[in-house]
Amino acid sequence: MPKINWDESVELDKLAELSIKTGVALQSGQDLLITAPIEAAPLVRRLAHHAYKAGAGVVTPLYTDPEVVLARYKYAPKASFEKATDWLFDGMAAAFDANTARLAVVGDDPMLLAEQDPEKVGQANKAVSKASSPLRERITRFDINWNIIAWPGTRWAKRMFPDLSDDNAQKALADAIFAASRVDTPDPIAAWADHNTRLRERTDWLNCKNFAALHFVGEGTDLTVGLADGHEWMGGASQARNGVTCNPNIPSEEVFTTPHALKVNGHVKSTKPLSHQGTLIENISVTFKDGVITAASASKGEEVFLKLLDTDEGARRLGEVALVPHGSPISKSNLLFYNTLFDENAACHIALGQCYSKCFKNGDTLTANEVVQRGGNSSMIHVDWMIGSGSMDIDGLDAQGNITPVFRNGEWV
Repeated sequence: MPKINWDESVELDKLAELSIKTGVALQSGQDLLITAPIEAAPLVRRLAHHAYKAGAGVVTPLYTDPEVVLARYKYAPKASFEKATDWLFDGMAAAFDANTARLAVVGDDPMLLAEQDPEKVGQANKAVSKASSPLRERITRFDINWNIIAWPGTRWAKRMFPDLSDDNAQKALADAIFAASRVDTPDPIAAWADHNTRLRERTDWLNCKNFAALHFVGEGTDLTVGLADGHEWMGGASQARNGVTCNPNIPSEEVFTTPHALKVNGHVKSTKPLSHQGTLIENISVTFKDGVITAASASKGEEVFLKLLDTDEGARRLGEVALVPHGSPISKSNLLFYNTLFDENAACHIALGQCYSKCFKNGDTLTANEVVQRGGNSSMIHVDWMIGSGSMDIDGLDAQGNITPVFRNGEWV
């Protein structure tokens, strides 16, 4: 197969246009900050093309390079892993305060750091989590319009399709990304408008029910997740605090809300691997009591996972619960992406750490203390991992304990 000519890729251009118009929903005169792997430059150029056509002020790309990352782990002194680029995160936070839109392109090798020292990986992750707090706070508060999309990185593609040549693997991953993102349709923007309507029907039903808790039962799972006081379900297109309605994740099949940080009890097992900061973590199993993880294990990547739980006090509590039908398009593809942006949209999932303050009634008016008083969690991390399957049953419990079936065998009732 000849090397892909990305400059002539219709689907790549449609993904870029979708990201600008529907994903980040860039406003005329608004600046745009793009972060991306250096390999994704062809997509970033198309994003800049459509951003400026939409009236962007200034488009600023920031690239990462996996070879530079690996050089640090091979040659840097130990003290290096206790440091992070505070100045960069502070600058990005200042940009968001000035109403700069945020666009992230993912596509790096999900197992880049799999063979590196877990101690160094844990130290670096903790340093980044701490330094990026100003950035994360603005994202979880939904201060500005933002969007995440994917580029079919060659190393990522080879992880997914190891038996194919580099070019064929990248083509296979590109096709999977385009299908999951709905850019293989004649009119992706119209397709996303229809999809957003369906997700809104789900969130409206859940908000009308106003459940006090959800009870998850599946293989290795019996978990009751209390929901925060005054929680609100969201999914698909949502309005940021700056008034712009955007689609933060492309693709997205989830509806999600904020759990009560003190009211999670039971045990739960992951149903898909978690790729976290270059480490693959498999077969996670945890026990919750009164909101806190009291026991945890994993068959692979356990040391990194345990260090993640020790990031801060809130890292052992939940900040998000999300419902995704087992029959979602990404689940039906039978592909394991090793990337949370995709894998979380193949299964119901929970997230450790920081909650989304937007997932409260009138959430954009609440202070940080008011969010905590309603049961929202606070942490330096926000890490999603998948717990859903085709055998998952979920019941909604109201304040009186009455039961309403929500999922049966992984599907909406």
